[in-house]
Amino acid sequence: MSDTPAHPKTPTVGLFVTCLVDLMRPSVGFASVRLLERAGCEVYVPEAQTCCGQPAFNSGDSKTAKPIARQMIEAFEPFDYVVVPSGSCGGMIAKHYPEMFAHDPVWKDRAEAIAAKTHELISFLVDIMAMPAPDGRYDGTVTYHDSCSGLRELGIKDQPRALLAGVSGLTINEGSECETCCGFGGLFCLKYPDVSGKIVDKKVDNILATGADTLLAGDMGCLMNMAGRLSRRGAPVAVRHVAEVLAGEMDAPPIGQASDPRQNPAPKSEVGS
Repeated sequence: MSDTPAHPKTPTVGLFVTCLVDLMRPSVGFASVRLLERAGCEVYVPEAQTCCGQPAFNSGDSKTAKPIARQMIEAFEPFDYVVVPSGSCGGMIAKHYPEMFAHDPVWKDRAEAIAAKTHELISFLVDIMAMPAPDGRYDGTVTYHDSCSGLRELGIKDQPRALLAGVSGLTINEGSECETCCGFGGLFCLKYPDVSGKIVDKKVDNILATGADTLLAGDMGCLMNMAGRLSRRGAPVAVRHVAEVLAGEMDAPPIGQASDPRQNPAPKSEVGS
């Protein structure tokens, strides 16, 4: 890994790590690099990257979001692809950058160009690189949450399930309303905490009903929100980013846990309380 491509014999990928991965879950970044390299890509992680600007943009603060986006565009223009382990941040770049710069004569074309080559990690591996299912192993039953941005903005649905189906020892139990919002919604959970809490409680009910010991998704915001509620309800469900399982990057404990809850399950009476 380095900042600029040296020998572009293979597709060059600029990995946009995202704020939450960088600050809260670096193992997802390492898992992403591992998967991209397995798929045959040359991976770079530009040091100049910061935020994609989504929090400001979603608040209506384009004045703040635009310089953040311009810095991101400049940092990632040298690469063949921009890959993001987040449907939310990926959707911001691929869908909303062109919108934000639609009337900017200097940045319009550059925003559209970066948007066109930006992909969420798992969809990139499946749809662009045609990566086969990994040959790793995960002994457990998982259920998958489809994040709103990944599903509705980027069409991510079958791709993670296709790769997970090839992982030895792994069983997928689909949950009721797996496509329903978890209640995070970025600033939504801060503006409307009572509504957000009710939404995530219903989501947790559906997760527990699957009997799965592990919850997977592709967005750290959703994962942290659901992991927090599961933990507060004493539910022995491990929460991980899908890239960690696919890459075998399992050294870090599950999100929101000091250890894997499957090794120290909560008393049954506490689950779902």
